[in-house]
Amino acid sequence: MSDGRITALYETTAGETAPATLDDLLTVRDFEAAARVRLEPIYYDYVAGGAHDEVTVRANEEGFARLSLLPRVLRGNTKRDVSVSLFGSRASMPVLISPTAFHRLVCAEGEVATARAAARADTIMIASMASTVAVGEVAAAARAAAPDREPGLWFQLYLQPDREDTTALVRRATEAGCTALVVTVDSPVLGVSDRNRRNHFHDLPAGMYCENLRNLRGDEPGNVRQIAMSAALTWDDVDWLREHTSLPVILKGVLHPEDARIAVAHGVAGLLLSNHGGRQLDTAPATIELLPEFVRAVGAEIPVLLDGGIRRGTDIVKALALGAAAVGVGRPIVWGLAVGGEQGAARVLETLREELDHALALCGADGFADLSPALVRVRPAAGGTR
Repeated sequence: MSDGRITALYETTAGETAPATLDDLLTVRDFEAAARVRLEPIYYDYVAGGAHDEVTVRANEEGFARLSLLPRVLRGNTKRDVSVSLFGSRASMPVLISPTAFHRLVCAEGEVATARAAARADTIMIASMASTVAVGEVAAAARAAAPDREPGLWFQLYLQPDREDTTALVRRATEAGCTALVVTVDSPVLGVSDRNRRNHFHDLPAGMYCENLRNLRGDEPGNVRQIAMSAALTWDDVDWLREHTSLPVILKGVLHPEDARIAVAHGVAGLLLSNHGGRQLDTAPATIELLPEFVRAVGAEIPVLLDGGIRRGTDIVKALALGAAAVGVGRPIVWGLAVGGEQGAARVLETLREELDHALALCGADGFADLSPALVRVRPAAGGTR
């Protein structure tokens, strides 16, 4: 457009395509609709899809829809503080960017744009090991966008069968300035997406790579290693990692409450309750459904974060009320990038911030201390009054 505004496309209810500015996109779902029109179908399917029948993908959002909020009134709360501190990192809101791969599939600047959006929103980005921009460049972009403070940046890690590779990745993340390691533990093998199989999407386009694995050991210029999944990993590998880094270790992908108890016993700093966005084991439960039991299993020992299905500010309130210390969003950030690059991702974050503040006000809360499970009710099942 001649006025320089970023334009997007969204699909009307009649199935037609209409132009829009970022200001016309009011919700996360608006951003997804616009991204679906803008992206090549193969890349939209990669982002939107999940494992096999995508039961868990749908369950994550449906789990929030089954919960109601029961507000308090006349509480005299005129200002609401939504800032959080987690593992030594401060964020202006309890909404983090969960790790998602291959941002350059949807935006030319890729993870650089994501990092700038996170830094300007003053929240934490969890940089993916499968990033199409190296973590050092991601960190530099975040610092340039927020020169008055140290931006929150963590690094997501798959433990590699060859520990020398893991050591090299941890060293890179640490030297880049990442302040926590988020270790994904739900991937002994790679999840299977029927959408990707039908689209024959099995590799990145020419010229695009997992840059964190380029010249990993410093003696293989030009070589980009493959991310290896390993079913041989055990809790001993978690212990080994803790012994070889000074950074807090957060496990991502623990779902079973008994595994949560084991994680506490092994001294991890925190847990990110995640089913990988429904991209690994299909029919795994929605994370919001698991949250109350999960929090009880952990107790007050370590913080529990949650991702999967967050689309509204009310979803954030429900998760915090049920015991999450913060939530992560993945696909919504990618939709924002696809539609408007850095500005699109930033607008998604600000939309969620505004919705969170509004929902807190309507719940009679001026902070997270006012939230408790007493504010959450489970809707009766359809067709019954049980």
